[in-house]
Amino acid sequence: MRARATRLAHMGRPASGWANTPIVKGSTYLFDSLEQWRDARRQRETQRVLSYGARGNETVYALEDAITELEGGHRSKLFPTGLAAIAATLLACLKTGDHVLISEGVYEPVRRLCATQLVHYGISHSFFSARDAGWQRHLRPETRMVYAESPSSLLYDMLDLPAIAQACRARGIVLCADNTWGSGLACRPLALGCDISVVAATKYLGGHSDVMMGSVTTTGAHFDAIENVSVNLGQTVAAEDAFLVLRGLRTLELRMQRHAQSALDIAVWLAGQPAIRTVFHPALPGDPNHALWRRDTQGSNGLLTVEFDPALPAAAVEAAIGRLQLFGIGSSWGGYESLVLPVDVARTRLAGQAAPPGYLLRLHIGLEDPADLRQDLGALLDALPDLSQQQAIA
Repeated sequence: MRARATRLAHMGRPASGWANTPIVKGSTYLFDSLEQWRDARRQRETQRVLSYGARGNETVYALEDAITELEGGHRSKLFPTGLAAIAATLLACLKTGDHVLISEGVYEPVRRLCATQLVHYGISHSFFSARDAGWQRHLRPETRMVYAESPSSLLYDMLDLPAIAQACRARGIVLCADNTWGSGLACRPLALGCDISVVAATKYLGGHSDVMMGSVTTTGAHFDAIENVSVNLGQTVAAEDAFLVLRGLRTLELRMQRHAQSALDIAVWLAGQPAIRTVFHPALPGDPNHALWRRDTQGSNGLLTVEFDPALPAAAVEAAIGRLQLFGIGSSWGGYESLVLPVDVARTRLAGQAAPPGYLLRLHIGLEDPADLRQDLGALLDALPDLSQQQAIA
């Protein structure tokens, strides 16, 4: 098999002609005869054919093919956002009376979706911990899906996806993984036994903070349900956006290498700083998730979260964050830029601890020179109060 970098350079490209798949714009597709029109409408129920703009075009199809190859699946479907892809997947696979079991570190909007939308359709949900060896006790007779995010958002706890897949398969339960962290490059959930992989292409696939998109890639048994809900809900993406994500794919491996190496370097450096109690990053040796990370992934990315010493007041940390010049404050990640964002402890497994954790800050390490980023973070650390005095006060 050819190297990933070689495959990324050729995925979704025309067989001949233009190096880049052109942007095809249009809503109406014209046919030469009624027979041809009827034939296309008949074929599109089971095949991918050109028939109408909402069903896709050459640019969209090229990206679908590229993501399918990247994820190692049967087929892929594109959606306007990552959350739209998640919502469509849940609606495609669940019905009234069904139950979905969700890993507790999941992307926060999934919780809202289940609690404020799916509940009105008679679909119930509950959560399990990535650290719970007896997680199967949370399965119910009506459980139809396990929805997992590995590594989890914010604290990057990893799940044993092959073991979960084995348990789900024995019970006829669909296993869906949010693979935005791995982006099909660092992790391939379908190869680990999952049935469906969802990715927010807004993040690393696009890579330039200029496009919103989600993708769903499935095994052969589950694609028709995703296709059906996409058609029924009128979910489609613009050709211009598909083109931007295709462009991002060409440099995905190079960018991920830089993100991952810089993030690991900074994680190691931060772990040695007196003001930092914990660095959450599965590629960091000593992280409790490191063994699963080594077994199930082929790389890392630019995300890490730090816990400051609990003796440091939150107000002092936030004042110091204001000293940052290279790190922006933003909710997304996966682009070329470095970002920081406070982490709400209540949204993490640390919320149940007897002793509250220190201030949590998520970092996305971008493509800037890591030495400059360390200097910027050093300014934040230098602006913090003297730790020994704070500990004496505590």
